[in-house]
Amino acid sequence: MASDAGGRPPAAGHPAALAPTTPGPGAPGAGTPASGPVRLAPRGCPRPLSEAYDVALLDLDGVVYVGSAAVPGAPEALRAAAGRGMRHAFVTNNAARTPAAIAAQLTGLGVPAAAADVVTSGQAAARLLAQRLPPGVRVLVVGGNGLRIALRERGLRPVSAFAERPAAVVQGFSPDLSYALLAEGALAVANGALFVAANADLTLPTARGAEMGNGSLVRAIAAATGQPPIVAGKPEPPLHAEAVDRTGARRPLVVGDRLDTDIEGAVRAGADSLLVLTGVSRPADVLLAPPSQRPAYLAADLSGLLEPHPQVDVADGAPRCGGWTARLDADSQRLTLAGSGAPIDGLRALCAAAWTAGGISAGLAGPALAELGLGR
Repeated sequence: MASDAGGRPPAAGHPAALAPTTPGPGAPGAGTPASGPVRLAPRGCPRPLSEAYDVALLDLDGVVYVGSAAVPGAPEALRAAAGRGMRHAFVTNNAARTPAAIAAQLTGLGVPAAAADVVTSGQAAARLLAQRLPPGVRVLVVGGNGLRIALRERGLRPVSAFAERPAAVVQGFSPDLSYALLAEGALAVANGALFVAANADLTLPTARGAEMGNGSLVRAIAAATGQPPIVAGKPEPPLHAEAVDRTGARRPLVVGDRLDTDIEGAVRAGADSLLVLTGVSRPADVLLAPPSQRPAYLAADLSGLLEPHPQVDVADGAPRCGGWTARLDADSQRLTLAGSGAPIDGLRALCAAAWTAGGISAGLAGPALAELGLGR
């Protein structure tokens, strides 16, 4: 596949692309799905992604670590990508901890990181509030210490009680969140305080499985007051904007494990994205993804940063990638896969068949994926 003079992947409409997609990295005018064509196939890139993009905006849970353990191979892949010149920012919807605490955890897992390399939804929420409120205003924090520090950095005053007459309420995940603090927040919102949520993830991946996320807890205040929050975290734009601003990224690559937060956030921002299959979203989810959640690239794990990505081509109306050919028979409603090679190439071909058709049913995904040994 050809690349432009700068070695970037082809932009939308480039003859080397299977079908029009959103603009390429750093392209002016990149926007939401409503402002550009729908992605019909994963993108190819003739160079390793670590050389084609200047900054990886990496999600944490399910990408770099799960619980207290590193995703196998993730530290090694990130060190190798950094050695090739790719800078890293760790962008998390979890506002519970401070950037310094997260950086210390990453370093302990073998991923060199400083506090300045971490961008949290708490920081994005604090900026959002600072843009709407004068300095020194009281903000009731329904969450942890990470939110409080982020507010102070923006010149706002964190408080914990409705009696202190806060101008706003900001809610972020905290494993120690109590009913009493939720009640304080609800009273403030019911009496006119601006309501901001760091993120709206309904679940949080842990070593035990999916547990309640901030979005589930935010619904308590929203239900009690009838007031939905302004959301700062993925997939909403503020956190992506915060990450780009803090890193100075010119060609950012969003890397995540969730279609509904990481990838949708990238699509909304007009940024390219890499979905890794080490966390929440599974192969079947990718086949069924609506246009707003289709990644530019697919990889089994973060080693995908170190490799070129093959182009998906079409022969006789059937998408091909690597040694695999996918076909969707409209009459029999069967999605089939033939060939051999790397399973991830087969998944790329299947995505092209499913996305080009405008979507498929869940029942069609299973048999085709079984041939790749990818399960669901």
